[in-house]
Amino acid sequence: MEELSWRTVCILVLCTMAFLHRAVAIRFVIDREECFSHNVDYEGDTVHVSFVVIKAETPWHYSEDGVDLVVKDPNGAQVRDSRDKTSDKFEFIVQKRGVHRFCFTNKSPYHETIDFDVHVGHFSYFDQHAKDEHFTPLFEQIAKLDEALYNIQFEQHWLEAQTDRQAILNENMSRRAVHKALLESAALIAASVIQVYLLRRLFERKLGTSRV
Repeated sequence: MEELSWRTVCILVLCTMAFLHRAVAIRFVIDREECFSHNVDYEGDTVHVSFVVIKAETPWHYSEDGVDLVVKDPNGAQVRDSRDKTSDKFEFIVQKRGVHRFCFTNKSPYHETIDFDVHVGHFSYFDQHAKDEHFTPLFEQIAKLDEALYNIQFEQHWLEAQTDRQAILNENMSRRAVHKALLESAALIAASVIQVYLLRRLFERKLGTSRV
């Protein structure tokens, strides 16, 4: 019984390690165009993709123009695209295994900071390999749990990027509002000084005229 227990633990550990998915999560600055490659080992896998335009190179720039993302398979055929968006999240089924390319295009005249995440979901069926039929359902449940955990991490990363973008936008808007208020105050003070000066000149002229 103890032997079976240790054997079960070892198999579960190895099984869990075998389920590890490859994911890419990066934050980069784009000028005009930037491409990334990611290898997918199996046809039928689900690729989860998300991106968020975090900020522009200047705090005075605010635009909803967004960027373009085009996904191509190993043959160069377009698989998915996303046009003129500041953030997007989608998934697609791999029809041909191999290196897929993810190309971003920035239409803005400013450099943009983009948070980009790719996660490949692969579910293995063990009924063809497992020798003990009692372990097969357990392996499948572990695989489903593993995929669910990675999906949660993917969603968390997406939400964190959205939060970062909103925080930067709020900070920039607050900074612009403060600067605008200071400029308006300075203009009001300048106008008041000019009015006082003109009134003094006017009174001085009237006094000079009345004396004569």
